[in-house]
Amino acid sequence: MPADSAPINLTHHFLIAMPGLRDATFAKSVIYLCEHSERGALGLIINKPSDLNLKNLFDKVELSLQRDDLVEVPVFQGGPVQTERGFVLHETMLTGDASSSETAYASTMSIPGGLEMTTSKDVLEALSTGAGPRRVLVSLGYSAWGEGQLESELAENSWLTVGADTAVIFDTPVEQRYDRALALLGLEAWTLSPQAGHA
Repeated sequence: MPADSAPINLTHHFLIAMPGLRDATFAKSVIYLCEHSERGALGLIINKPSDLNLKNLFDKVELSLQRDDLVEVPVFQGGPVQTERGFVLHETMLTGDASSSETAYASTMSIPGGLEMTTSKDVLEALSTGAGPRRVLVSLGYSAWGEGQLESELAENSWLTVGADTAVIFDTPVEQRYDRALALLGLEAWTLSPQAGHA
């Protein structure tokens, strides 16, 4: 990277997989970037549900789920790193005790754009009592890039980027999220096909 170019910060952006990205984990994925700095990037895939729903997950961690609106909500495959660990993307809690931290590895990370990502069980315990954040996306695992890795993938045209819209995360049916994210750029999936184009 030339010394005079400012580093890009794609925190609170979507990464949208280009058709040429064949990796099984990331093909046709939409990733919400929770953090992006010169040290690397961390995000959650928001359009690849696992076989579990939140009721199953709560049963596994021996909590009851007192939120009827969440029982059938799928648990997502957030990425290939720490797939046994839960990550909860949710709206910022309005209570005075919501503390934010500086690192991606503490229990709650505040994300510019009004979202937080929590890795501690206390958010699940709050949901189990019928409280907790109103809108949540729960994933097992996350996606991570080391220093300069995401920038390299962007330079190879593996991803499109666009500012995130929380409606795509929380209000859009899973099967429509890829197309809805593309629509934020004014694009449709067929226009990206590797076979498209004329000489």
